[in-house]
Amino acid sequence: MELTRHEAVALHTGMNVRSVLLGMLTGKLPVTGGEICINGHIYTGRIREAAPDTGFLLLEEGHYTRLTVKENLRFYSKLYGSGRPVDEIIRMVRLDTKAGVRLSALSHSERKRVQYARLIIQDPQLLICEEPDQNVDNETKLVFRRLVQQVCESGKAVLIITGNMETALSVTNQVYRLDEKGLQAFDIQAGEESSTGSAVSEQDADTYRQSADEAEPLPEEGGHPDSEMSTEDELPDEAGQTLQLFRFEKIPTRMNDKIILFNPPEIDYVESSDGQTRLSIGGELYPTAFKINELEERLHSYGFFRCHRSYLVNLQKVREVITFTRNSYSLVLDDTAKTSVPLSKTKMAELKEMMGLK
Repeated sequence: MELTRHEAVALHTGMNVRSVLLGMLTGKLPVTGGEICINGHIYTGRIREAAPDTGFLLLEEGHYTRLTVKENLRFYSKLYGSGRPVDEIIRMVRLDTKAGVRLSALSHSERKRVQYARLIIQDPQLLICEEPDQNVDNETKLVFRRLVQQVCESGKAVLIITGNMETALSVTNQVYRLDEKGLQAFDIQAGEESSTGSAVSEQDADTYRQSADEAEPLPEEGGHPDSEMSTEDELPDEAGQTLQLFRFEKIPTRMNDKIILFNPPEIDYVESSDGQTRLSIGGELYPTAFKINELEERLHSYGFFRCHRSYLVNLQKVREVITFTRNSYSLVLDDTAKTSVPLSKTKMAELKEMMGLK
């Protein structure tokens, strides 16, 4: 993964992987394989020597709680040799009315904004953030998004390390997943305004679902908004020649007004409840506009099996079939959480027949 100036990239990962990665980035753990290179310097174990212009926003940070907001920021200003007016920074993080209040009397969200202010004062070339908006209010989330945008516009770079996909998508369209299977980039469709928080419009979402030459008309009202294109559909062009439309293999989901495109093999299972269909991928659920019956038809050729009226499972991800009683069965997936998916009695018989069991 490469991160350059003017870019914000999010790394979506679990707690264990995040802990190890941050341990390596902060010099607490050795790099046992591969290479970390920041600003042209290869990381060797002392991050401050290799990358003096790197700033960290960690989930657990100490605070000078007896000092007021203004006293804290004056201290950081002297520490980093910043000439930027402290009052201006306080306004930027929306703590105007709290400038004379001790940190011990601030809310969690307000203390988080003090951390943002520290980074503005430090002004690093690379900003590495761990769960930057976890459990904060909407105003604080907005302050952070604006901070990321300003950092990128000034020619610097931001790396967001988070286990929350909504956080990842709220600040950037460049999202990677890092887990035991390695590093993989998400395929995300979004508007062209900015890579730091722009959203795709409904019109853009409809446009992207059409072929490049707009040969396929938009769905009729009441038709499915994400209908797929088939290799068997053919339309004549103006010259009388036949155009063959491609088959759209990926499954789109929406989050934060953005569209994520998943390859079918990535999906562990599909669940339907309370009128909403969700895809389970790497332990996280993503809403989709498709009904489970539509997904059953689309995903059949990829080895998905309707194990329950409310569940569709990727058989390639199934490790065990468990029998609890004569009428109660479950499928255990091959993931770290050993996720269990229900299997109905009628579907058990069908599954056994598929596997050649009696």
